[in-house]
Amino acid sequence: MRIEIWSDIVCPWCAIGMKRFHKALEAFPHRDGVEVVLRSFELDPDSPADLGMPLDRMLSRKYGMTVEEAHAANARVAGLAAAEGLSFRMENTRPGNSFAAHRLVHLAAESGKASAVHQAFMKGYFCDGLAVGDPAALVAAAVEAGLERADALHVLGSEAYAEEVRADESRAAQFGITGVPFFAIEETWGISGAQPLEVFQEALASCWAKVEAATA
Repeated sequence: MRIEIWSDIVCPWCAIGMKRFHKALEAFPHRDGVEVVLRSFELDPDSPADLGMPLDRMLSRKYGMTVEEAHAANARVAGLAAAEGLSFRMENTRPGNSFAAHRLVHLAAESGKASAVHQAFMKGYFCDGLAVGDPAALVAAAVEAGLERADALHVLGSEAYAEEVRADESRAAQFGITGVPFFAIEETWGISGAQPLEVFQEALASCWAKVEAATA
């Protein structure tokens, strides 16, 4: 059974939703028969590499709330993340364009390391102050997650995997995906958002049974 996950490196709900999904998958008795494919999605494709402002202020401007309200909202999200074992430090995030990060995830997919690199970028961004639009920071995180430095530098010094990222985003648009995380199962069933663990557990069991029945 194939599950495609559209997400953005800078999306806190993606980090939370994917953590819940993977908890469900780890306990799924047929997990070895599930193929997970990561797909790219940019929440703000027009963002500069370095937004030049903290997350609270960015959210305040984007959603028309006060900085205090944005800070409180981030604190609530951090609390939900903590319940999943994620140590968010939202005050340290350095917002920016995630396109380069997505290209490196596609590079990592060539060697089966997409999940490791994706998780390293998310942890770096939400927990360790990784500047998501800084090529040097991305390369360092990618190397720590298992990529070769020369390969990562080559990708960021070229247009490599740019078309793959755009193809993921185009496919998302064809599916009508406007927000992430989004989980597409066998291109037939979809789960939108950071749903509770039980939703993922039920979806895995139900869709597996339907795929088995169709195959039979």
